[in-house]
Amino acid sequence: MPAQAKLMSDIEGMSNNAPDLSRRGFFMTATAATAAGYTLAAGPVRAEVIKTDTTGLSVGDAKIKVADGEMPGYFAKPANAANPPVILVAMEIFGLHEYIKDVVRRLGKLGAFAIAPDYYFRKGDLTKITDIKALMPQVNAKPDTELLSDLDATVAWAKSQGGDTNRLGIMGFCRGGRTVWEYAAHSPALKAGVAFYGPVADKSTAAMPKNATMLAAEMKAPVLGLYGEADTGISQESLKTFEAALKAAGKTAEFHVYPGAPHGFHADYRPSYRKDAAEDAWKRMQAWFKKYGVLN
Repeated sequence: MPAQAKLMSDIEGMSNNAPDLSRRGFFMTATAATAAGYTLAAGPVRAEVIKTDTTGLSVGDAKIKVADGEMPGYFAKPANAANPPVILVAMEIFGLHEYIKDVVRRLGKLGAFAIAPDYYFRKGDLTKITDIKALMPQVNAKPDTELLSDLDATVAWAKSQGGDTNRLGIMGFCRGGRTVWEYAAHSPALKAGVAFYGPVADKSTAAMPKNATMLAAEMKAPVLGLYGEADTGISQESLKTFEAALKAAGKTAEFHVYPGAPHGFHADYRPSYRKDAAEDAWKRMQAWFKKYGVLN
């Protein structure tokens, strides 16, 4: 594989998670997974996915004005809440598929105006790409400058729709976890972030010149990092180095590492899912957002 298409550490960790296909009925068929709106590039889809209903929520598709057009998105918010807090959901590399939409609805149930922007839209619908090797060059070419601009545009859209951007949070998974760290270094409006297994020490590229460790001194909001001890793509050493850099810069951050958990332990649609770690991480995320004034 060419150097520029080499799997980044987050995807390497996911790729090394070999699924156990021995349990009959454990995975959806490809047809069923596609019909349900899940990506196939991540591998087999678990049959026992979490499904969050829309009762009490206002949900729908968004069209977010960006510099070169309209960016799609998906939102959920309490149906009758006035000025709910805004939480951005930074997706994995697989596009805006059903898992991310369900997370948006889960946050809506917590009282947030949650919005997941499809910031890879310029490359087409990534949920339709089934080969991860074909997917990687597309997502690796996304410039950080464009990504951060897209997120700022999403915040502006949420404010225009009645969201309280004075209580702004961001959370994300995998590559989206990296995005959380990047946005925390970018946005002075951010109150708090939660990064699920986002890489912190990847090699610089033209599109992504600075990793999270390089940006440690620029962090503008407290961030909670949630990681798996058995993540083969994100080393414990890299996390310790990053944590030390944050402390040296006087920044507020906490890290929690789940023993034996692999990369993608929250992704209930993948074989990497670990129920206990996922549920504990979700509770920690809520407590973090409450502590820093995002959630009530």
